[in-house]
Amino acid sequence: MSKGTLYFFGALGGILFGYDLGVISGVLLFIKKIWALSSLAQGVVGGCLAFGAVFGAAMAGKLTDRLGRRVTIMLAASIFALGTIGCSFAPNFTVLVIARTVVGIAVGTSSATVPTYLSELAPTKVRGALSTLNQLMIVSGVLVAYVVDWALSGPANWRAMFAAALIPALVLLVGMMFMPETPRWLVKAGREDEARAVLRSTHEAAEIDPELDNIREVIRLDSEQQGRLRDLAAAWVRPALIVALILAIGQQLSGVNAINLYAPTMFTDLGFGKSSSLLASIVLGATKVAFTAWVIFTIDRRGRKPLLLLGNVFMAATLFLLGVVVLSLHSHTAVGIITLVLLIVYLAGYELGWGAVVWVMMAEIFPLKVRGVGMGVGSVALWSATFAITFIFPVMDSNLGLAYSAWIFAAISVVLFVLVRRRVLETKGRSLEQIELDLRGASDGRCAAIPSQHRDQHRDQHRDQEVPETPAP
Repeated sequence: MSKGTLYFFGALGGILFGYDLGVISGVLLFIKKIWALSSLAQGVVGGCLAFGAVFGAAMAGKLTDRLGRRVTIMLAASIFALGTIGCSFAPNFTVLVIARTVVGIAVGTSSATVPTYLSELAPTKVRGALSTLNQLMIVSGVLVAYVVDWALSGPANWRAMFAAALIPALVLLVGMMFMPETPRWLVKAGREDEARAVLRSTHEAAEIDPELDNIREVIRLDSEQQGRLRDLAAAWVRPALIVALILAIGQQLSGVNAINLYAPTMFTDLGFGKSSSLLASIVLGATKVAFTAWVIFTIDRRGRKPLLLLGNVFMAATLFLLGVVVLSLHSHTAVGIITLVLLIVYLAGYELGWGAVVWVMMAEIFPLKVRGVGMGVGSVALWSATFAITFIFPVMDSNLGLAYSAWIFAAISVVLFVLVRRRVLETKGRSLEQIELDLRGASDGRCAAIPSQHRDQHRDQHRDQEVPETPAP
């Protein structure tokens, strides 16, 4: 099995994630009139997927540790397919909300599992780029959803918009049957021969034995007990948990899913026709794909933290200007065009930083022992924030207006900039085992808060006393 095939099927879950996230933006243009949906009801339809994702993410930690990463992804693909069928044939608002919640369970499960799967398969030197494939697949799924919505807008066939998600769900389910489990989970499960075989397909020959040595050492350190939720509160793990929560909640409070889900509605409110609104959304989706693809080639050279900070600058500036434009100009045409341009710049900044980097870092920073439960907690936090934004935004827009809503999200971006500067560690160029040993060596909790140039010195002062020497990867 080639490396490309491994990473493609590992990231394909992102296509489903993105498609189901984006497809509702076009569907809402039609069902809000068919079923006479209020702004609150539109928030329910938009937010119920995220509500289900909270439960899927909560279950993912135990599932990935017990069943393995691969089997969990297959389970998510099956749930995707069932929920998609339910959405396609929903006779009323209530059934649609239930079916979308089921799809959300699959989205939450895969969102917590796929980044871990990719991160544990990837060699250290390209782990960031390969893990970013997941975000590229997500934004590609959003773009595909926008294109399908536009193509089917003529006959207003919103049921077919939902049904198209069956294709990637079935491809993922069948494809994962032929994919391997990750070497870290296999070694932990006592299947080292299988782990070595997987490493041969993803690593250089000279890297295999050092990688296995590091995995064994970390498993030895973690062999006292299985990872549990309360282990995340341990002093040496807490910095990783804090970073994960900043990243997970911050990604969604930035307001990106208000655009992903409600962009066509925004443009119709600004005077665009339905077809033009959906075409504008395609432009936004293409922007997301282009800049996510660019991150693949920069994340392992530029690092994670600089991209997060750069993204915040773009996001805060464009959202502030958006509020000024909406309040200052009175021509719907001018406001609509400038809004489209500003949202393009906003999404470019988001995808440069918070889009891809968050999922990469959350899969990197947790120790092996609590990686499954840690990703579960991070994903629960992320999807809870997603639900809050997607549920509340239609009400915000209806009561506060687009300008003041944009300024609220701009202020959040400023706060996130400060938090990233002070609390987020850089993980570029470090193996997962090195990151874990650094956390153990800095058990006073300062590792996540001190600058990278001082962290190695801080680690060396403590490692001889607290952590056995480990072979270099």
